[in-house]
Amino acid sequence: MAHIVTESCIRCKYMDCVSVCPVDCFYAGENMLVIHPDECIDCGVCIPECPVQAIVPDTNDQVFEWALLNRTYAEQWPKITEKAIPPHDADHWAAVTDKKKYFSSKPH
Repeated sequence: MAHIVTESCIRCKYMDCVSVCPVDCFYAGENMLVIHPDECIDCGVCIPECPVQAIVPDTNDQVFEWALLNRTYAEQWPKITEKAIPPHDADHWAAVTDKKKYFSSKPH
């Protein structure tokens, strides 16, 4: 089992999760992060660090699409090992739902 990043991260990208990950399994896109499922050790320390509750176990049936997205883009985007400055409008986007349409496949 691994954890994955879901739609809530889009356009927020706070990156608090990155600073606590013991195995550096996060990858950065233009407007969200993903977790490489083969690198995640299922420790769960990232979950409480995410202020928008975007990280969930990959066994949750409702997130199958996001599990695939995490695997795909973890192979394409650069690894991120340190927290960076979140987008200037992250707080605004934290309250927005249905953000899939804003997803960008571009790397960080």
